[in-house]
Amino acid sequence: MKSSRKESANGPNLYLIGFMGVGKSAVGRSVARQLGMRFLDSDAVIESNEGRSISQIFADEGEAAFRAKERAFIESGHPLQGVVVGCGGGLPVPPGMREQLLCKGIVVCLFANPDTIIERTLGNDKRPLLRAADPRERVRALLAEREPVYMSTGIGVCAEGRSLSEIVRNVVRVYRREASSRKQPAVPAQKTS
Repeated sequence: MKSSRKESANGPNLYLIGFMGVGKSAVGRSVARQLGMRFLDSDAVIESNEGRSISQIFADEGEAAFRAKERAFIESGHPLQGVVVGCGGGLPVPPGMREQLLCKGIVVCLFANPDTIIERTLGNDKRPLLRAADPRERVRALLAEREPVYMSTGIGVCAEGRSLSEIVRNVVRVYRREASSRKQPAVPAQKTS
């Protein structure tokens, strides 16, 4: 059953987190279509706002400046409701970002095994953090560092060995369950004397 555009536009945002290559953008676009919501990719919004690629931002200003841009996007760079956001892989990691995401909406973490992630990300020059002497080791090290943050921030959905439609179905189910539990009960009528 699809939600009406009006219902979803007034619903809490959905933030998809997880390591690069787990499918946040593909899943996010499909989930947004199914829920009648708008999809935003945090990296694409930052690139558009800056007029340059993530790789160029890293090269010109460094990772800390990029993380500040991600923080600004989460704090005030997107609508407060009715949006599915595909978050950059490192977005939830800096101090305070986990809490920001949880405060702003429902957070789902997509995860896959390291070998799948390595296969999907190696050779992609749009991923500045993988420009290392040993990209495979870099993926494993970053994943080991980030995975505890991911799993403590979002409700986990496995993106390993499943079709896109299965993953989307699971994410939509989690979103609907969490969104319905966030609804405020009706305010009781005041007693009159």
